[in-house]
Amino acid sequence: MSPSRTFGRALLRQYHDRLPEAAFAATDRRRRPLIAPSMLKCDFGNLQREIELLEQAGAEMLHLDVMDGMFVPNLSYGPMVIERMRVRTELAFDAHLMIERPERYLRQFHDAGCDAITIHFEATPAAADALEQVRELGAVAGLAINPGTPIDAVADLLPRCDLVLVMSVEPGFGGQKFMPVALDKLRRLRELVAETTILSVDGGIGPGNAAEVRAAGAEILVVGSAIFDAADYGQAIDDLLAGASAADR
Repeated sequence: MSPSRTFGRALLRQYHDRLPEAAFAATDRRRRPLIAPSMLKCDFGNLQREIELLEQAGAEMLHLDVMDGMFVPNLSYGPMVIERMRVRTELAFDAHLMIERPERYLRQFHDAGCDAITIHFEATPAAADALEQVRELGAVAGLAINPGTPIDAVADLLPRCDLVLVMSVEPGFGGQKFMPVALDKLRRLRELVAETTILSVDGGIGPGNAAEVRAAGAEILVVGSAIFDAADYGQAIDDLLAGASAADR
C-alpha cells in the first residue's frame, strides 16, 4: 500500500489503538486536510472500478452514505455492500449512518469493515450510548449534526466523540448548495472539542470553498459532486487539496 493511501487509516488508527500519538502529535491542530469521496455519487453499477479509480486518484478514505428511507427520504446500501467493498480496498471507511436508531446496527457495520462509524444526533435518543458502543467495538466514534442543530444541543456528547461531522447541506441528497452556517459551527467546535478530535464537513464542497472550510477547522472534507462529476478524479482531488491547503499557508 502506497504511503499516500495509508494516511486515512493512520488518522483513524490513533483512535482504534487509543494512542493519540500513534500517527500524529496530540497537540497538532493542523493535520493536513484529507478529501473523502462521498460514495453516494459514485456509479454503483461499476463499483469496483470506481474504487480502483479513486485509489489511483489518491483518495485515502471513502465516506459511505448509508440511508434508510426513514431518517432521510432516500435509500442507499448497508453492511452487505460495504463488506464486499472492504475486500477490494484498504482505504479507510467512514460509515455515515443516516438511519433511525443506528444503535441497532453498529456491530454489523463494524464487522463489515468500517474504520469509523458516524451516527446522527437527530436520529436517536440514545446517542451517548451509541457512541460508547462504537468505541467498545474498536472503531472511531463519530457524531453528525444537521444544519439546524445548534452546537449547544450536542455539547455534552462531545467528550464521547472521536470525530464530529458538520453537515453543510440537509442529509440525504447529493448535489446541494453549501450552507455557510457550517463555518460558524466548525469554528465553535474547534474551540470546544479535544485537540485530537477530528472535525469533518459534508455537503456542497468544491475547490472554490475548500479553503474557507479548512480555515474554519475542518480536517476531513467530504466531497461528492466535485469529484464524481469530474472527468479526472485525480485532478479533482488535487484541486480540492490545493484549495484546502491554501488555508494553511
